[in-house]
Amino acid sequence: MQNQAAEAIQQAMLPHLDNAQMRQLSFALDFVLSQYDIHPKDGVAIVDLGPSNDELMQAFLSAKQLEGCSSNTIRYYRTTIARMLSSTSKNLGRIRTEDLRSYLCNYELRSQCSKVSIDNVRRILSSFFSWLEAEDYILKSPIRRIRKIKTTRTVKEIYSDEALERMRDGAKTARDLAIVDLLASTGMRVGELVKLNRNDIDFEHRECVVLGKGNKERIVYFDARTKIHLKEYLDGRNDQSPALFVSLAAPHNRLLISGVESRLRELGRELGIDRVHPHKFRRTLATKAIDKGMPIEQVQRLLGHAKIDTTLMYAMVNQGNVRASHRRYIA
Repeated sequence: MQNQAAEAIQQAMLPHLDNAQMRQLSFALDFVLSQYDIHPKDGVAIVDLGPSNDELMQAFLSAKQLEGCSSNTIRYYRTTIARMLSSTSKNLGRIRTEDLRSYLCNYELRSQCSKVSIDNVRRILSSFFSWLEAEDYILKSPIRRIRKIKTTRTVKEIYSDEALERMRDGAKTARDLAIVDLLASTGMRVGELVKLNRNDIDFEHRECVVLGKGNKERIVYFDARTKIHLKEYLDGRNDQSPALFVSLAAPHNRLLISGVESRLRELGRELGIDRVHPHKFRRTLATKAIDKGMPIEQVQRLLGHAKIDTTLMYAMVNQGNVRASHRRYIA
């Protein structure tokens, strides 16, 4: 009971004391309260002072929104944190490392999800508790001692040159052909593709500005073939929509992510190409760029990655080149 009383006092004083003062308070409470027997009044529990768990979660999400996180990211953060909070009756200031370690283990068993998914949960909780520590809502992040969860890195497929040509030949409309070309030559995200407007395209310099994650703008470049097919698609349109890609039927609404994904899946089925989806174009471009000698820093900038480790996860070196290098330098 002494520990609970000490924690409640420290939690209430967190917004008012710096780290050095909090340490002194902790020492004083441990010394003084250890000499007394403390019991709550009948029917009265030790209450947690300060903001509630829900209030702290909302404050964190507001901070992330202010930093420029997308609505999808905010929603993912909210769901992940709320699920963790629903599993405990503890105030955030009283959650310990063993509580979170147990939660992650139980979550993995219940959901039967991959190690990658579990590490994503760990990463989000780490961001949340680090923010609570930085904002002086808790003394120390309890997840700091939980290390990154090791995952199996699988070699993900990319499109072969033949598959790309088959998709270009198999596209039934000028719009679909332009989509395949633009994704293949720029490596942009499908979410960036559907946000583009006609006036975002600079045909003279064969480039366009896309709005990426965190509302960060960057320039991407496309090749001469993409320029020709984009022009043919736009010249054949008779609608007034500013969107670069629109539905084929009136009223020609802006094409959504689901629409692009659906059309590419259908194209893959028609051509007998497995697992055709927009993100695979992005991985293909990264792999081929690095394979042909493009500096990794430039690939990172091209793809709009904040961390170079993310770029390295996308790029898989061509095994044929590894074999040739082995024969050249070792065999």
